[in-house]
Order: sequence, then C-alpha cells, then structure tokens
Amino acid sequence: MGRVHKLLEEHGKQVAIEMDAAPRDVIETAARYLSEEDNALAFAYSGWAQCALPHRRVAPGEVWEVASERMRLVVEPGRRPSGKDGLGPLEQVSVPFGSYARLILLYLQTEALKTGSPEVELGRSWRDWMARIGVPWGGKSGRGVREQAELLSRCRLTFHLVGQGRAGLVNSAIVDRALFMDDGEDRQGRLNLETARLSQTFFEQLRKHPIPLEEGAIKALSNNSAALDCYVWLAYRLHSLEKPRLVTWTALKAQHGQGFKQLYHFKSKFPGILGMATAVYPTADIEVKEEGVLLKPSKPPVPPRLVTSR
Repeated sequence: MGRVHKLLEEHGKQVAIEMDAAPRDVIETAARYLSEEDNALAFAYSGWAQCALPHRRVAPGEVWEVASERMRLVVEPGRRPSGKDGLGPLEQVSVPFGSYARLILLYLQTEALKTGSPEVELGRSWRDWMARIGVPWGGKSGRGVREQAELLSRCRLTFHLVGQGRAGLVNSAIVDRALFMDDGEDRQGRLNLETARLSQTFFEQLRKHPIPLEEGAIKALSNNSAALDCYVWLAYRLHSLEKPRLVTWTALKAQHGQGFKQLYHFKSKFPGILGMATAVYPTADIEVKEEGVLLKPSKPPVPPRLVTSR
C-alpha cells in the first residue's frame, strides 16, 4: 500500500486513479486519511482486535458469539420495558452492531485512557468527537448513534481466553449506566447523564492492554465496520511480529467472516476489506496468498514516542 500513498503525496488523487494504482474506494480512503492535519490518538482494548461485534443487526434476544485463535467473545443482549410510558413487559433487544457501536466504544475507551478514569464526559465533548470523525448528531445518523448507545448500555459481554485454562477475562456490562434519556426527535437525543462510566473490570483490562490508533484512520473508515475491525486487528498484530506469520483463510473467516456462509465468498471479499484497512495504515506490510494472508513485521500505526508522551 505504500506505493498508493507515495503516488498520492507526489502526484495527487487524480493521477493515482488514472494509473489504476488500487481500487478507487481504496484510493479515496487513503486520500482522506492523508488529508488529516490533526491526527489525534485513539485507543481500543486489545480484545476487540481478536473478536468483534456483528456488522449487521441480529435477532432480538440472540446471543452473539465469535472466536479467534486466542479469544472468544460472547455478547448477551439486554431487555427494556415496552410501552410508551415504559410500564409494559420487558422486551428483548438486539446486541450492539455496526460502525456506530464501534465508534461509541472507541470514544469511551479513548477518553477513559486519556483522563485515567472510567468516568467519561458526555454532552458537547462526545458530540464534538463524533462530528470530527464525520458522524452528524442529528437526523438518521443521530438516531443510529442513540440506538447503539442504548444497546451497548443494556448488553453484557464476556471475553474468554482460549486454551489457557481461564474463564472470563472480562465478564460485565460495558458501561454501568444508560447513555440516553429517550430518542425523541424534539429532544435530539438529550443525554441522560453528564458522564458515562465504564465498568471497572472493562476499564482495568483496557488500561493493561490498549491498542493505540489514529483518529484520522477511524474517520476515514467511520462508515465501514469491517474495515475498522481489520485496522484494529492489524494495528494489534503487525508490530508485535518477529517474523512473517501466515493466517489461513479458515482462521480469518472464523474471526472476520461471521456474515459469510461459504469460505470462497469470504475469500473473494476480504482482500478488499484489507485494502481499505491498509489505506489508513501506510506502514502495514501484508500479502494476500492462496493459503491465507501473510502478516509481516511492521511499524505500528502510532509511533511509541507519541503514545508515551500523551
């Protein structure tokens, strides 16, 4: 992917497109990433690099489960009172899903680490962050954000270490409080609280195992949950490698291909997702092969000196 970024920097987007240096959506994404002047830090818990939320809505009440080589994630959906006044019987809801759920989590995790506290400020701070990464607060996107905030507030997640004789690594709600009062258009999703609180167990694991990310990369991928997951995965894996490592298509599908029934279909689509992820990670060195994807030792997306000076 370095060639595309070099072409963009030296000759601009139109030349890169005319030279067919990469698929157009990859070039457009790389150009958006390179245009970011103020590329702030963001953070995610390392468990999200190994297992992730669904990309699309699953049936209400359905438990979400996904596993990688080292980790298994189980997300149990919550329940909410039905009826206009909330006095009706409890009804099951879905687990959180899609890019908005991931962006909310990234904000909460980033702010918690920056402040050193599980208490995260909401209100204008959150709205400003969402606006910076290209998600307007009103209209359809605002409703989508509010829905995912509620689903995140109600669900319970468990990260399990696989094959290491340990049970739940993190076994709790993600946040201890509901984030929104209601979703009425007239209230524009007014926040229920001035702060949200990450659960203590989740916060402790986040502090022990954070992945530094670039806000500009998140912005460029903000409407692509699969590419966001892939970016976080590469940011976690590549810099820690001492030698090249082949990840088979079967292993990749188990982690990244829950929405694909057949391996051949996933195999045809995943290289495009990788292309989008590496569009915002110029130093990533990977190679798509017949047997899988070859990961090679690479510099992290955020230089360590920037992380230590935060």
